[in-house]
Amino acid sequence: MVYTAQYLAMAAAMLPNAVLAQNNQTYANYSSQSQPDLYPQTLATLNLSFPDCVNGPLKDNIVCDTSANYVDRAEGLIALFTLEELINNTQNSGPGVPRLGLPPYQVWSEGLHGLDRANFAKSGDEWTWATSFPMPILSMAALNRTLINQIAGIIATQARAFNNVGRYGLDAYAPNINGFRSPLWGRGQETPGEDANFLSSSYAYEYITGLQGGVDPDHLKIAATAKHFAGYDLENWGGNSRLGFDASITQQDLAEYYTPQFLAASRYAKARSFMCSYNSVNGVPSCSSSFLLQTLLRENWDFPEYGYVSSDCDAVYNVFNPHGYASNQSAAAADSLKAGTDIDCGQTYPWHLNQSFIEGSVTRGEIERSIIRLYSNLVKLGYFDGDKSEYRQLGWNDVVTTDAWNISYEAAVEGIVLLKNDGVLPLAKKVKSIALIGPWANATEQLQGNYFGTAPYLITPLQGASDAGYKVNYALGTNISGNTTEGFADAVKAAKNSDVVVYLGGIDNTIEAEGTDRLNVTWPGNQLDLIQKLSQTGKPLVVLQMGGGQVDSSSIKSNSKVNALVWGGYPGQSGGKAIFDILSGKRAPAGRLVSTQYPAEYATQFPATNMNLRPDGASNPGQTYKWYTGTPVYDFGYGLFYTTFKETAQKLGSSSFDISEIISSPRSPSYEYSELVPFVNVTATIKNTGKTASPYTAMLFANTTNAGPAPYPNKWLVGYDRLASIEPGKSVDLVIPVPIGAIARVDENGNRIVYPGDYQLALNVDRSVVWDIKLTGDAVTIENWPLDEQEIQPDPN
Repeated sequence: MVYTAQYLAMAAAMLPNAVLAQNNQTYANYSSQSQPDLYPQTLATLNLSFPDCVNGPLKDNIVCDTSANYVDRAEGLIALFTLEELINNTQNSGPGVPRLGLPPYQVWSEGLHGLDRANFAKSGDEWTWATSFPMPILSMAALNRTLINQIAGIIATQARAFNNVGRYGLDAYAPNINGFRSPLWGRGQETPGEDANFLSSSYAYEYITGLQGGVDPDHLKIAATAKHFAGYDLENWGGNSRLGFDASITQQDLAEYYTPQFLAASRYAKARSFMCSYNSVNGVPSCSSSFLLQTLLRENWDFPEYGYVSSDCDAVYNVFNPHGYASNQSAAAADSLKAGTDIDCGQTYPWHLNQSFIEGSVTRGEIERSIIRLYSNLVKLGYFDGDKSEYRQLGWNDVVTTDAWNISYEAAVEGIVLLKNDGVLPLAKKVKSIALIGPWANATEQLQGNYFGTAPYLITPLQGASDAGYKVNYALGTNISGNTTEGFADAVKAAKNSDVVVYLGGIDNTIEAEGTDRLNVTWPGNQLDLIQKLSQTGKPLVVLQMGGGQVDSSSIKSNSKVNALVWGGYPGQSGGKAIFDILSGKRAPAGRLVSTQYPAEYATQFPATNMNLRPDGASNPGQTYKWYTGTPVYDFGYGLFYTTFKETAQKLGSSSFDISEIISSPRSPSYEYSELVPFVNVTATIKNTGKTASPYTAMLFANTTNAGPAPYPNKWLVGYDRLASIEPGKSVDLVIPVPIGAIARVDENGNRIVYPGDYQLALNVDRSVVWDIKLTGDAVTIENWPLDEQEIQPDPN
């Protein structure tokens, strides 16, 4: 082992008897156990500080020269490290180099929808909280790009403020941009939804540039880590642990679904960091895959030359156990480092790279390369720049100010989706009393989903109803997974004593979570039994379906005595207010589902381990809205309004386009990449023909039956937008540009190709407006998929 005496003593103090208790030491069956047993060093939230470039030992080193190139500065620093110091700092909880005045640095900070793993103060008036936004799947349902960018920008501002007092790092393990392929996945709530191409790519771009302060800015704000690369969308389904799962993915599906959002994160948004995932892809663990980390990321996707890759926590160890790709931990460390994993969120690198070096499996230069990549980014983040750093003046007042902008509330109220309404919503002014029933009715931390820190406040639905002026008759009724009917009588009594019944239930993180997948998409426990009883009370009934993943609400949809159904996701710190501002009509809903609500039988037709998107004619009916051949309960993109809109298409200037001319035409300097250039702008006039002012949201889908090879997708997303509130009788033009890359399809080899043929561009699920277009000429390949060749081979058994 290569720890300094001081750091080893610290570790020993932390671990008097714990080392042998770690399952890593006893070879836990991580093929079925889905949570890694992390060491305290990995989990530690360190007290952070900055190097002293004025009076410290590094003051005359180039790393402290703000006029020098950021890479030269990092190289000048790393050249001073001994081999021992290099290896020590390959972990997420890097001890720094005390003799150089280089402080410890913690790579693992979370910023999924607010600060997590921040060293929140336990008391006092400052540093005790940070804004807690809705979970990403709800925020994305608002279809508001600017909102996503603003959320990430606020998180970055608050992160820098916390960092300035040593309570948070300068990077964040966010965003999670894996596609929500299987509705059973426990972490789909963390993602922007099931459209892993257009929707997730745009989310990745907005979130990453929001965190980083723009597209590859000179002064990074927070380094974003796009995760989890790649093919990661399973926790523990059917006893298959994410830590050992081998995702068998065709090159076609890998290029079409499991990676395009990561291409966007790298090439367009210039994410400074990626996280390799726990799982294997086609037999090779992601963190030791040269195809993923070198061929795709660095050679084909324009990843910043000095961007770095962090493992998911203990994923380097998992290359050995349970994947068995490496025969021991030093081999796992060497494989991962050489493949392109720079930082180990874990202890395999710091404890075993020394052996790898002695064995000749890695060189000092390879270890240096990884540490230079990390510290190059810390230089760009102003870590060595003292008070001259771009964001060093941010403080607690900036946390308070950005929270007061109330963007968490705005994200929740814009994302909430109205699924059913017979006119009971918005609630009539004559409604004075509400029966508030269900396991979400008085939700507190449930509102936050997962990966959350301390919020400044949590507005429960109970408080939201009371604050809205209603007399509230509250009854729990049942729990999320409850099977007792003991609370039913109180719930029915509350309903009969109220003007309107509002039931809040569904699922939460006891059902879907990191490490926990669902086995079905039904409402858990006896919630539907209680809803049925409430529907027989003769009182208007509104059901709030909460949680990130969808549940089969077909019985609610078909029950005429359930008057309205609303999806509320995980709405964050202002969730209760957002819900009742929607129900009361203070705000009008305009969100759209970003995941399909499947019927219950879908979850039992085929295993969640089947990664093939296309239907197979046997058990797999097709996955995601793009390929599903069944009938959903509610479609991807579904959402109702409190008003009616009439959409009228404006005629296209041309409906026929030559592919080669589109690709070869000169483009504006604002479009660095030809695949992003719009080849057509579709315009529709949106008129509010109802009586209620409302925002309007739109999704634009493409479909074809003759462009490229069969099978043909049902449709695929090529654009979306959100219009601000439109007054009754007023009209607004909706303009959606369609990039040429969005119309492309992927062939069996993974190449992205624009095919000639007939296409339709249709607005929303109901296809209220359809434009017919024709692409002519020869097919053009706009992205070549490289051969899946591995430099790192498995150890012999």
